Amino acid sequence: MTDKFADAPSPAYRAIPSRFPPIGVFDTISTAADLDKVMDLVGWTNDRLVAHRVARLDRSEWVFGRPNSSIVMAAFLHVAPTGSRFNTGDLGAWYAAASLRTAIAEVAHHLRRETYARRKDKESRTYRAYSCVPAGSYLDIRGEQNSRPGVYDSEIYAASQAPGESIRSSGGAGIIYDSVRHQGGTNVVAYRPRNVLDVIQTDHFRITVDVHLPRIEIRKLKPPR
Repeated sequence: MTDKFADAPSPAYRAIPSRFPPIGVFDTISTAADLDKVMDLVGWTNDRLVAHRVARLDRSEWVFGRPNSSIVMAAFLHVAPTGSRFNTGDLGAWYAAASLRTAIAEVAHHLRRETYARRKDKESRTYRAYSCVPAGSYLDIRGEQNSRPGVYDSEIYAASQAPGESIRSSGGAGIIYDSVRHQGGTNVVAYRPRNVLDVIQTDHFRITVDVHLPRIEIRKLKPPR
């Protein structure tokens, strides 16, 4: 099979729990030298795992001095220990979707799993959404569920993390793939922070899930006055 490449969906959307505030550590720094000092001052590198990830992320990829830089960098430096579909826990990546509806379906899936693990029936959480423009040429594996069954496994990421990290290490921009959580949806994972452009915060949503029902309740919140 010959690999094919494509531009990422633009704009693309990402939803982040509002309990993680948009701390602007990276937004107003103008040089990498200043960034080292500020990161240490505010405690970004106090966490051993975060320090390890900063070391893995080449300085040429650091994003700073532009709006919402911290949101982008946080996606790479603050990662679940087991990683995500196309990245291990060593270094994060920027995941986004071609539509806000798909982005919400993705986070709702993980909220439902968390709710089940906590032995609760129902849970609600507030998220804020971002739009962005992922630059670069991405490996396009849409429609390849039969030829890449492990990559599209609904729960186990062992078969998808290795090829994903291989693309990252070879200098690739990332991957475009079909959403496993939202039929007909499209996702993108970007491995280069500097390729995540024009990040803009949009709306806030209250998402409610029930572990016994597939339905997702979504309530758009009014902006603060």
